[in-house]
Amino acid sequence: MLTRLVKMQFNEEFLTEFQETFKAVQPKIAAFKGCKGVQLLQDQHEINIFFTISLWEDEDHLEDYRRSNLFRETWTSIRPHFAAKPEAWSLLAP
Repeated sequence: MLTRLVKMQFNEEFLTEFQETFKAVQPKIAAFKGCKGVQLLQDQHEINIFFTISLWEDEDHLEDYRRSNLFRETWTSIRPHFAAKPEAWSLLAP
């Protein structure tokens, strides 16, 4: 099992739109082959920082998603609104 953690910081005027976008795509991501779940978390103090946490059967399934039209279209729509470069980690349980 692979956990993917992505940290994103947005321009404040985009926060509502981002949350609406995520709400629309979350079920599609969760239904993607190999995805075991995905959630969105918001920083407690810095409201323009969000984290997505997704669980994948393995790296191949994550990479299939990252090469998908769903990922490309979603990323293209949110990319112009980043206030800082996103950070991502792929994590395995020890």
